[in-house]
Amino acid sequence: MIKTVIIDDELDGCEVLSTLLERYCPQVAIVGVCNTPEEGLEVLADKTIQLVFLDIQMPRMNGFELLECLQPVNFGVIFTTSYDQFAIKAIRASALDYLLKPVDKEELQASVKKAEEQLHSSSTQQLSVLLSQLRSPGKTGHRIALPTMEGLQIIPAESIISCASSSNYTILSLKENQRIVVSRTLKEIEEMLEEYAFLRVHHSYLVNLNEIRKYIRGEGGSLVMSDGSSVDVSRSKKEFLLKRLQPGR
Repeated sequence: MIKTVIIDDELDGCEVLSTLLERYCPQVAIVGVCNTPEEGLEVLADKTIQLVFLDIQMPRMNGFELLECLQPVNFGVIFTTSYDQFAIKAIRASALDYLLKPVDKEELQASVKKAEEQLHSSSTQQLSVLLSQLRSPGKTGHRIALPTMEGLQIIPAESIISCASSSNYTILSLKENQRIVVSRTLKEIEEMLEEYAFLRVHHSYLVNLNEIRKYIRGEGGSLVMSDGSSVDVSRSKKEFLLKRLQPGR
């Protein structure tokens, strides 16, 4: 069983989430429900807690500030939030998980399954990436957290040249002829990188616009990237790509 705590200032939200977990996630054992961040900090002094459902918007101390009080963090975190575009972008870049309220049972089950698979990997590096994103949004040199078969790899977003879909995985081509196979779909990687200069040019490819060296004409055409690789451009993406490459066009 996964020892789990819910921290949320909304009583109804705690009740709904507790009910959904009891009905649809039998591998979860709820050992605490906290309605204030201060309560949450007390409960999380128990070092055997494995998973926390953490509300982002709370009075006096938000979920991110609570985590900063607990460094290092040795439990999994699933954030719960009403739609907050900025926070969600930062969470995606850190490869942490979140649930939008009202919580959907299928999304909840998927998040718990993902957390279960990652229970033995530390969240500390991911939280470091998350907090860095929140402190200085839009800053160049930001790192992103990439889950791989070997564990978590932290890299600068700008080091990625292109991303290619491979079923439920994505192959990232990096500078210095490196490659990483990431346990995320191309759509998820696209969402992680949406704050950077990346563009989906084909249903199977995402490219760093700063690493394009040449566009070759064709029905959709193709791109020559900085590492010499060739990337196909779909016909439907061609016009938008050319507008991005030639802003005054």
